[in-house]
Amino acid sequence: MDSTANGAQSTVKYEDESARLLKRTALRDANLNPAIRGQRLVNYSAILIGFEPGSLDTSKDSSLKRHTALIKRIRQSLASEGRDQILKEIDFLSLEKYIDEIAGAVVEGISRCKTERDIWAAVEVISSLHQRFAATFTPALLSTLSSAISAPNRAALNALTPEQREREENSRVIRQRPVVRVCSELALVGIIKDGPGKSGGEWMMKALKELLSNDPGLSSLPLLTTFLKSYSRPYLGITGSASSKQAPSESSIPVASGEVDETYPSLTYESHELVEQDIRDRFRRMVEGYYDSVCKKLIIEHKRLQEQDKRNHEAYIRSGEIFEDRQQAYEKMTKGYEKLFSSCQALSEQLYLPLPSLPTISQKSDSILIGSNNLNHLEDTDEIIPTGGKWEDEEERRFFEDVQDLKDFVPSSVLGIDVPEQEENKETEKQRLDREKEEVRKLEEELHKLEQNAVEPTPNDSPIDSIDEDDVSTPTPGTPKASTPPLSPHMAPQGPSQLLTALLLRLPDATNRALMDQAAIDFAFLNSKAARKRLVKFLAQVPKNRTDLLPHYSRLVATLNKYMPDVGTELIAILDEEFRYLQRKKNVVKELAEVRLKNITYLSNLTKFHVVPSHLILHIFKVCLDDFSGVNVENIALLLEGCGRFLLRTEETSQRFGTMLELMRRKQSLQHFDQRQLLLLENAYYQCNPPERAPKQEKRRSHMELFIRHLVYDVLSKKTIDKVLKLIRKLDWDNTEVRSTLHKVFTKPWKFTYSNVSLMAMLTNDLQRYRPAFAIAVVDQVLEDVRRGLEQNVYSTNQRRLAIMKYLGELYIYRLLSSGIIFDTLWSLVMFGHPDGRPMPKQLVTLDMPDDFFRIRLVCVLLDTCGMCFDRGTQKRKLDNFLVFFQYYIHCKDPLPLDVDFMVSDSLEAVRPKLQFAKTIEEAAVAVDEMFNVAYQNISAGDDSGDDSEDEGERLNGDEGEGEEEDDAVDHTSQVDERAPSPDQEVVLSASNSLQDNLGPSEEAEAEFAKELAKMVTDTSGDSRKVDKKTALALWDSSVLPPPVRKKKIEDGDEESETSELNRPDIMAFTVLTKRGNKQHTRQIAVPAESALAVHTRSAQLQDRVEQQHLKRLVLDYEQREEAEELKGRYIDLQSELLD
Repeated sequence: MDSTANGAQSTVKYEDESARLLKRTALRDANLNPAIRGQRLVNYSAILIGFEPGSLDTSKDSSLKRHTALIKRIRQSLASEGRDQILKEIDFLSLEKYIDEIAGAVVEGISRCKTERDIWAAVEVISSLHQRFAATFTPALLSTLSSAISAPNRAALNALTPEQREREENSRVIRQRPVVRVCSELALVGIIKDGPGKSGGEWMMKALKELLSNDPGLSSLPLLTTFLKSYSRPYLGITGSASSKQAPSESSIPVASGEVDETYPSLTYESHELVEQDIRDRFRRMVEGYYDSVCKKLIIEHKRLQEQDKRNHEAYIRSGEIFEDRQQAYEKMTKGYEKLFSSCQALSEQLYLPLPSLPTISQKSDSILIGSNNLNHLEDTDEIIPTGGKWEDEEERRFFEDVQDLKDFVPSSVLGIDVPEQEENKETEKQRLDREKEEVRKLEEELHKLEQNAVEPTPNDSPIDSIDEDDVSTPTPGTPKASTPPLSPHMAPQGPSQLLTALLLRLPDATNRALMDQAAIDFAFLNSKAARKRLVKFLAQVPKNRTDLLPHYSRLVATLNKYMPDVGTELIAILDEEFRYLQRKKNVVKELAEVRLKNITYLSNLTKFHVVPSHLILHIFKVCLDDFSGVNVENIALLLEGCGRFLLRTEETSQRFGTMLELMRRKQSLQHFDQRQLLLLENAYYQCNPPERAPKQEKRRSHMELFIRHLVYDVLSKKTIDKVLKLIRKLDWDNTEVRSTLHKVFTKPWKFTYSNVSLMAMLTNDLQRYRPAFAIAVVDQVLEDVRRGLEQNVYSTNQRRLAIMKYLGELYIYRLLSSGIIFDTLWSLVMFGHPDGRPMPKQLVTLDMPDDFFRIRLVCVLLDTCGMCFDRGTQKRKLDNFLVFFQYYIHCKDPLPLDVDFMVSDSLEAVRPKLQFAKTIEEAAVAVDEMFNVAYQNISAGDDSGDDSEDEGERLNGDEGEGEEEDDAVDHTSQVDERAPSPDQEVVLSASNSLQDNLGPSEEAEAEFAKELAKMVTDTSGDSRKVDKKTALALWDSSVLPPPVRKKKIEDGDEESETSELNRPDIMAFTVLTKRGNKQHTRQIAVPAESALAVHTRSAQLQDRVEQQHLKRLVLDYEQREEAEELKGRYIDLQSELLD
């Protein structure tokens, strides 16, 4: 069934091609034979428009109106619909005066032709005009057609944006497609000719070659596809079976027109062919070569697409999403690849050549394999660079080894490699090997002589002295000057010279591989001997301060050197000549230092690209080694750093360079160098030949540990914290390994990213509800790490200590520890390690030296993290007291560096914006003394008897504590205002007992203490409801009445005591508080002294007085002990001073 269908299809195709050949032959004979260009022309035109031969009148009409209408009709379209009318008008009008206009209109009308019938109609119209006006119309038409199918101006395209360039290329292809088809037909019917008696095949081949050669983006590829679809048989002589087009293979070999095929027999003999045999062969070779270039381009784009897909996959694994710009770039690359693949497939079908085999993802060694470390099963693996290889890393290897091949981007005809390259002369290779062996022998003799005699080499032994200085010109390195200023997009360069100038001006800005590779491709299209000389001159004149350009320029030379070897040869000759000149000017050190650096660096980079021959770079190294002194020491160091590693690990130069390196080490040990030169040589040697080190053993972790670390270090973020919490809760907490791993991870905050420390504290707080013992263990370990850091004070752990302090503050914010622990930590940071916990100015303490400011950094980190929480109640007063002492601690240090000073200013401004910083240590000491006095008064008055639970509750409950904060502020202000000023005396850090003898708890302090005690007993918990009502009533007087009312009550009682009956011993007065509106009113009532209320009230008052007296006695005893210890310390200091 298939064979029958194929046979029918081949028969139809054979008949269509035969009909086209007959039409083209008839029209060709009419166009070429001048003998029949008279009456036969008229008869032929009459037959075409349906008249009888000889019935047409030969007189021509010269009417302007009819000529204008004809030109307009031709300009609108030359399609088959208006063919008959146009042919009729051509035969009846004179047309001699309008030839140029008609030629321009014909080209415009061709662009409206779409189908094969329209193309043939346009060819018939042009043939009719050609037969009448061959000498005038045809040259004008050919000139216009050549311009219409010429390659676009690349400079103008480069000035456009990528979107505009793509639209311009698409519109150009649409305009040129019908023109190419019409030109192909005109070359077959004898209008376009290469010469007398020849067809126009070569003209067509050159036109297509120019169009395709100046198109590195392959935008003209659809034009070639269109040409081959209709004209592969007459121009290329390609025929093939119908089945071979569906599945091209090795057996699908193109068949020449002279050969016989079973399904597609030959149409004519060779004498009947419209295009000559040699032109057909050349045309076919050109198209097949271009197809090979397209296939290579397709493979490259396929690999790029797979690599981009791999990078996208890795980015998705790393971040969980693919960003929009990366996705758009991938879609654009995919669109371009699909377009190129479809064009390549169409070419394959037309030329009956197989498509290239595209590598799949499974064949690439760098495909993504998650959870697998064994890559031995992959056959096509990339080279794995071992430790100690010729390249330091993979990026350097790709830069110096992955050099693009211009043949993949530039047509072979442009590169001039149509003729096969000849093999290298064996005699030259033999001489080179002999020269290398002789050089090695000389080096070994010199080594042996050095071992025997241990004689230092002298500078006079340099072989450079034998060079005739008069025969060598002095190179003058300098900055290349641009012949023309940079051109704007509106003044784009047109000629090759201007294009080359623009390219050279772009080179200093091409500082990456992609730009330099594109510059190499652009230069290949401008390749000429003059252009190569200009390029070499430009590359040799690199500015002395632009050594960063040398690796990229070397890559450009390496890319071009394969097809333009004179570029590398001439540049190396210039650099070698410059090196010899610098050797003669060894005494000029400073002025030529940058030139030497540029010269050696340039040669080193070219060596790594295999542009500099190995014997030349080794000779340069030997020249410097023979005169191992002065600037040659720096030259050798630069050579070793630049290409020493490469030469030592390349098989071709390893032995000889190793011998030279050994010679250098021996000469270094025998000669005297200054410290700078020794350091240069040592660094260069170990960079070239680093010492062998044992590979670092990777720590083996269990799968569970890897999973936990992945959750915490990689997955944890603000969006995923709930997910991480659920996964951690699902772990086997009964497993010892799991608990141990979690404890390690949660207690090492320095391994988190700094922004995730707060998330770890939040996660610990969430786990506290389910695993309280775990949270307690984490807090204990963090506090232990803080203490260990204070005790050891190791510089290498400073970064860890900062992270731990940040973690501690975050744990407080999430309620995992109390404010007391934070204040204990703050005080320990400024007091730990100092004698008696008192820092003194310029005091040398091993754990906290005066020039060590790290504890100040720790305090600032803790204040920045949680200092804003201490803004009310007793916590506010505690922080204020600490900040007073912290200022004194800062003044005990050396002057702060700027970064620490700024850190302290920012931290203090964040917690206390209105704080006045003490300017001197005396001011700070006075403030500390006043702070201690106030603290001792508060302790004596019982103001600090409660803990921080109330303030913690206020911090957590928010608005509930605002009123109490105001009360605390009022009480604190009143206490400060009523406190007697301290007498003038010597400033000390501890309060003296003499100042406390006459100080006792005031009435206001007692009232405040009673108020706080009653509130704690009655209001703070549910258990307060179980307190005996009689006891609560006994506390009524001291807790409920405000101080003004209570004071007024006492005064009123004293005034009325003489006349009132309430003052009798058997009566006890109570006050009843009532409220009317916003005012409170009190009323006195008399209660019998024997009643239970009076008895309990009296007992509570007596007990309160006993407790206050006991507390006062403890405070006074503590002050006496402190004074005795202070006197004892002063006595010891006095004795030590006397002994000294």
